[in-house]
Amino acid sequence: MSVFSTLEDLTGIPWVVISGLFTFSIMIFFSWRIKVGIASSSGGVVPDSGPSIRNLFEIIVEFLSDLAEQNMGPDWRRWFPIVGTIFVFVLISNLIGMIPGIDGATSDCNTTFAWAIISFLVSEWVGVRTHGWGYANHFLGPSIFNLKVGDKVYHVRALAPMFLVLEVIAHFARVLSLGIRLLANMFADHTVVGVWLTLAPAVVPAVFLGLGVLIAFLQAYVFALLTMIYIGLALEEAH
Repeated sequence: MSVFSTLEDLTGIPWVVISGLFTFSIMIFFSWRIKVGIASSSGGVVPDSGPSIRNLFEIIVEFLSDLAEQNMGPDWRRWFPIVGTIFVFVLISNLIGMIPGIDGATSDCNTTFAWAIISFLVSEWVGVRTHGWGYANHFLGPSIFNLKVGDKVYHVRALAPMFLVLEVIAHFARVLSLGIRLLANMFADHTVVGVWLTLAPAVVPAVFLGLGVLIAFLQAYVFALLTMIYIGLALEEAH
């Protein structure tokens, strides 16, 4: 039984909620520490000497910002905070789930699908905010030909009924894709590590722990990347 499951028995609060709050607490603590470092006498210009949390996060932020600019275009800064929050939460939750006796929130479908729904709603909101009613054209397929009536040009989308059904299904499938992918990978990874920790000597689980850390980063990266791609697609003009 994990620490969070024990707390659930004591408090009646679901363990996944406690785990999620614990993850957010870690995020807030590290954010505070980094803010203190930036507010130092050097003004945050000089990196910390040697390995540090601040240096690690600066590397991660720089990597994600380059990725965001490539996928979301010149307005990437406006939407980057939500993508960064998703990445850091998923990463920390993935990592703490590898600690014996502690369950990461991403091992539960409520967390993975909650973030998947947030990712979906943000991308759709970005599309509506950017294009207004014109965002509906993303669901109507390509323009077959243009019809000019007076001074106005209308894009005729003859296959709109078929594409509307397909695009609506494809958009909602994003939630399933994001949620199931993260849940399946992290549940399987944490289960494998837990089994080896109980059955094998210390050396063998260390190999799986190393792979687990890699998978934790990879899944956080994939989730953030797909969110960026969905936002980038929503920002594009329909053709």
